Amino acid sequence: MSVTTPVRLVVVHPDKEVLAQAVAARLLTRVLDVQSVRSPVHVVLTGGTVGIASLAAVAASPLVPAVDWSGVHLWWGDERFLPDDDPDRNETQARDALLDGLIAEHGLPEANVHPMPGPTSVASPEEGAAAYAALLAAAGPGEGDGSAVPAFDVLLLGMGPDGHVASLFPGHEGLAARGTTTGVHGSPKPPPERVSLTFDAIRSAREVWIVAAGAEKAEQVAAALAGKPVTEVPAGGAVGQTRTLWLLDAEAAGGPK
Repeated sequence: MSVTTPVRLVVVHPDKEVLAQAVAARLLTRVLDVQSVRSPVHVVLTGGTVGIASLAAVAASPLVPAVDWSGVHLWWGDERFLPDDDPDRNETQARDALLDGLIAEHGLPEANVHPMPGPTSVASPEEGAAAYAALLAAAGPGEGDGSAVPAFDVLLLGMGPDGHVASLFPGHEGLAARGTTTGVHGSPKPPPERVSLTFDAIRSAREVWIVAAGAEKAEQVAAALAGKPVTEVPAGGAVGQTRTLWLLDAEAAGGPK
């Protein structure tokens, strides 16, 4: 039996604005391609400046009506442990940029949007992580750690200047978490409490896309691509089953500032 070797591609765009537009076009095309062979489609969203700009670019694309949004499920890689509707939640920003419009105008069922719970509904990040793990398991094959999740077709991640992805930070105990989700305390980036997918869950995705822009990211991008330890550069541990895409602007790739 042949074994498929996962592919890693690095794609560089001239600036962060073009990067966001390119991510949006690539995401819509990927969803349409998957829908031509299977349904439902499972996509994991990310926050951050470029992540949310990419969602806004999706909203403005003429390809939006071509997608059967009733067959798309949307998840998150991490979330700040903040009350529902807090403007700093990834969910709130994603709804403003894209999701509310898809629900109102393009047939995305509210039930297909799967936010991570916060203090509005649970008492701690650990309870939030457990609740999200149960939700993932209900939609997945339930085969154990890392596979008790849906078959994510695309898992989007931003990367911080310190090399973190989701809420998995360098040197933090969350890097070693097993299962599919983890509660995070003492995050070096505010707020200190969060809920995150684990590497087990991230690595179960068919495709992982890491989106990074800005000169402040260049050193860690280079370190991750060079294979530095995940404990130092967590982004290097975010790999997909079939493909890992590094989608960068020129500055994050180490080009002219």
